[in-house]
Amino acid sequence: MSTADPNLRLPARSCVVIPARLASTRLPQKLLLSETGKPLIQHTFEAVQQARRPETVWVATDHREIESVVRAFGGNVEMTDPAASSGTDRVAEVAARLNQFDIIVNVQGDEPEISGAAIDLAIELLEQNQQATMSTLATPIRSRTQLEDPSCVKVVFDQAFRAMYFSRAPIPWPRQWNDDLLQQTPACFHQHIGLYAYRREFLLQLASLPVAPMENLECLEQLRVLNAGNEILVGVIDHAAIGIDTQADYQAFVKRVQQASAQSRRGGS
Repeated sequence: MSTADPNLRLPARSCVVIPARLASTRLPQKLLLSETGKPLIQHTFEAVQQARRPETVWVATDHREIESVVRAFGGNVEMTDPAASSGTDRVAEVAARLNQFDIIVNVQGDEPEISGAAIDLAIELLEQNQQATMSTLATPIRSRTQLEDPSCVKVVFDQAFRAMYFSRAPIPWPRQWNDDLLQQTPACFHQHIGLYAYRREFLLQLASLPVAPMENLECLEQLRVLNAGNEILVGVIDHAAIGIDTQADYQAFVKRVQQASAQSRRGGS
């Protein structure tokens, strides 16, 4: 886990905003799927509530159906512009209305198993490092297949845990490959986890930053931040939560929920 100078720690008010778009290419209306007895967006909302540092959780949605579902389970929800180009823009739109908070955390709506400790770490990094405008997370890569998969975004960072670059390519690239590289401690390779904490003022300015050439090449929005000379801190966690992108992902999640429920019933009997 990354560390910071405790002398820089300042109290900060923080909240989580979950961007929740109804449309989904690979799994239509996935945030409303409810084979577990709860819609997927509720699972994510409740997982986020396990974090200790955020004061509140909001859902930012583009569709009345999601708004209705969130209100039904008692969650906070705000409607956002359906034409918003990204989840970040949706989060920023809600953040503009939440001027009482210093730090805004963006957690994707399809992360029902996100760790509360991971959210707390992202917030703590910004509390302890006043120069950074953003923080995010990473986890070690232990598979060469994963390392070479362009859908797995990699990140490299310096000794102060400041991001140096994000890429779909394997970074760093070993001049001479050895399988032992995948097992080293600390890890040689890290997968980027798409959870972000922002200073609110920076988040509201993010959309106005010029698009970076490398952002277009890699299709990675966080490169815009680095290109503009801003710091992104990286917290390292042991494991990444499993996001829901496909029907197979969702069915595996349902199975895990059912197994956990059965185990809980056995423990209580």
